[in-house]
Amino acid sequence: MYYHQLRYKGIIASTMCGRFTLQIPPELLAEIFGLIEIPIFPARYNIAPSQKVAVIRQNGDGQNRLDFLRWGLIPSWAKDQSIGNHMINARCETVAGKPAFRHAIKYRRCLVPSSGFFEWLPEGKVKKPL
Repeated sequence: MYYHQLRYKGIIASTMCGRFTLQIPPELLAEIFGLIEIPIFPARYNIAPSQKVAVIRQNGDGQNRLDFLRWGLIPSWAKDQSIGNHMINARCETVAGKPAFRHAIKYRRCLVPSSGFFEWLPEGKVKKPL
């Protein structure tokens, strides 16, 4: 996903994206990525880790297709699938060297279309999107 700095009320914090949105019309995705079939899915405004997300990946003959995959990496050595809820981002500078991501970055790449991303910022007892 995407690494960014939050600047809010004088606070600067570096963070990775924890939620994102997908509001791109399916017809436009099909046109941009040369999909043979036009996918059908609704706009989504609060996509969270562990949910199914639309991704673009290539099949064996190099044709792009849209699939729905779970957001979060479950390494082969993981004993519990819930670890995938925490492994949702990787830094591009170090991803190839991290044991958990090394195989996936080399052999299982995909594009995750997104309209935007955000974090939840605690304000007292409630959280607000930022």
